[in-house]
Amino acid sequence: MSNWNYVVLAAIVAAICYVVANYLRIKKMPEGTAEMTEMAGIIRSGANTFMLTEYRTIAFVVIALALVFSLFIEVTAGVTLLLGAVMSSIVCVLGMKSATYANVRTANKARESMSIGETVKVALTGGSISGLAVQAFGLLGLIAVVIIWPVKHEINSSGLILQNTGVNASIIRISCYSLGCSLVAMFNRVAGGNYTKAADISADILAKIRNDLPEDDSRVPNVIADFIGDNVNDIAGNCSDLLESFVATIAACLMIAVIIFKGFGENVANADMIFSKMTIFPIAVAGLGLISCLIGLGFAAVKKMGNNPSKELDLSTWISAGCTLAMTVVAALLIFGKLDDAAFATLGWKAGKFAPVICVFLGLISGVAIGKITEYYTATEYKPTRELAEMATEGEAFVITKGDAVGSRSCLLPIVVIGLSLFLAGTLAGTYGIAVSALGMLSFVGATVSIDAFGPIADNAGGLAESCHLDPDVRKITDKLDAVGNTTAAIGKGFAIGSAAFATVSLIVSYVGSINWSQTGSAIKDLLVKAADGGNPILNIAAFTVVAGALIGGALVEYFSAMLTDNTIDSAKAMADEGDRMLSIPGALEGKVKPDYNKMIQMATNGALRKMLVPSILAVCIPVVGGFILGPEFVGGLLIGATIVAVPRAIFMGNSGGAFDNAKKYIESGALEGHGKGTAAHKAAVTGDTVGDTRKDVVGVALDIFIKMMSTVGNTLVHFFHGIF
Repeated sequence: MSNWNYVVLAAIVAAICYVVANYLRIKKMPEGTAEMTEMAGIIRSGANTFMLTEYRTIAFVVIALALVFSLFIEVTAGVTLLLGAVMSSIVCVLGMKSATYANVRTANKARESMSIGETVKVALTGGSISGLAVQAFGLLGLIAVVIIWPVKHEINSSGLILQNTGVNASIIRISCYSLGCSLVAMFNRVAGGNYTKAADISADILAKIRNDLPEDDSRVPNVIADFIGDNVNDIAGNCSDLLESFVATIAACLMIAVIIFKGFGENVANADMIFSKMTIFPIAVAGLGLISCLIGLGFAAVKKMGNNPSKELDLSTWISAGCTLAMTVVAALLIFGKLDDAAFATLGWKAGKFAPVICVFLGLISGVAIGKITEYYTATEYKPTRELAEMATEGEAFVITKGDAVGSRSCLLPIVVIGLSLFLAGTLAGTYGIAVSALGMLSFVGATVSIDAFGPIADNAGGLAESCHLDPDVRKITDKLDAVGNTTAAIGKGFAIGSAAFATVSLIVSYVGSINWSQTGSAIKDLLVKAADGGNPILNIAAFTVVAGALIGGALVEYFSAMLTDNTIDSAKAMADEGDRMLSIPGALEGKVKPDYNKMIQMATNGALRKMLVPSILAVCIPVVGGFILGPEFVGGLLIGATIVAVPRAIFMGNSGGAFDNAKKYIESGALEGHGKGTAAHKAAVTGDTVGDTRKDVVGVALDIFIKMMSTVGNTLVHFFHGIF
């Protein structure tokens, strides 16, 4: 076993110890008043019930697919698929549980200390459990796969049920591990998004529009379901989403290395040694990134924080990113330093041993840039959101139209950043460089998820402060944290979309390379070993089969979006109607009759779980059916078309939704004189926020996983796609 594997395992152990220590620390903190303890218990119980019920369905689907892969594809493929699902599930449950403990303790810390700095630390401690668990457990499962079944570049049919297919078993195992993570992520995002936004939308309609009640008022029966939804979607769903992207990028690096080196044994000196270094590097970068996250979050934990939490959180991210880059330079020198110029010429790397470092930097800086662009278009400190808030004085139609313009305008710069980074990475180090740049963006994912998870914890804390009737000054503290949390959440969504784009492109490159591998003829063999292009694979995008697939792939993204939107709005309407019925009971509006929170929680749970299966399975079935009936080139087009449509669509959804949300909060803060809470402008902004809720927390975040899952399924089964025409 490589010494680098020991380094990575040590980083994983250190991160898990840090996670456990923070979890125990959070649990030891006091919850506050009796009312706070009771409300927190309801939230925790509801979240646990939802996750338990959801995972029964997930377990059934995952086990069924694992059996299919082990019985018909490769005997160990089902094991790695199960391992991926288990690792993702552990992170989701751990993140959700820690958030349901941290929310009430954050509110109580604000109540006891009346200090923004001390309150921020509690919320960030809770968030760090989610973030570090994502990177540690995702990497733990993958390194277990590569240690138990070492990655090999030659055709290896050991364990394959279908012989003589020219399949590399290493690719099957790695892609199945990634697929297991994808399945859990898709179920979590679809079900969690439906749950939280059905509750949120119905609560906003009942409180702010129909009854002129304060936000998070405990008289509204939907409010508690909304609190629960923040944990099952914004925490558990986000954890599984980013874990899947993180794993997919490492998997793409390994699979592309295998594809490039197919046939190198007879053409290139020291092929085995070079291949070994190319498979070690991405795992080393991921492990060193985890160490960097520990440094960045540890710094935030010990530093005394002031009244500007945004500055402190940004500093933690920059420390994590900077340490990752510095350690990557050292890793590249140690891993690739002894290779000669002939080896780099063979690989087509333009900058020698520094090529992968530059690619990591391109991905890393792209992630930071996309976050900053997202912040500009969604934060209340900047012009787009303020103009949107001012437009609310003209009515709902103006708000929606302006919000759409903000969302559309926000698409260009992030996609330019992604496109330029991919172009430069590909020019420097070919297809391997593209995959490494994707990993660079996610190499410090532990820090980004930790800060993203800060948002829903702060949001829940603010809701508890109001629903438990704490001093208004407490709510001012939690509101400030919530405003910061909205921005970090919007940045997190932008980061998730950007990383999904990088990961999907890497997986598509791997897929096309696998198509070439499956073909015969000297031209393909020459392509795979050609030094001038680093082994870039080719898919003829002018071929009618590819164009047909691309058109259908793009249309499927729109259909998938409509399906999720319909499901959420149907559930929200049912919950709003039931909430109206409960509020019509004599004494309910006066606070004399306690709402039936459990019934509303059950409605949200049943609605979300009933409607999660079809959209989730769709992403698995589409490439399978297309590949077996119409062939691998059709699926290649399908993946390209879906990605081209989904990436700008997801950015539009996330940024327009974030701008709607923060425009409402800008008005609620009293920033528009004469247009505060309860005014016509406020109600217009609430309408915009209701539209944006489904966009940013249901559709936008699920599109990321939709394209990644289809690409992962395609990579897993590409060698078996032959078509029947």
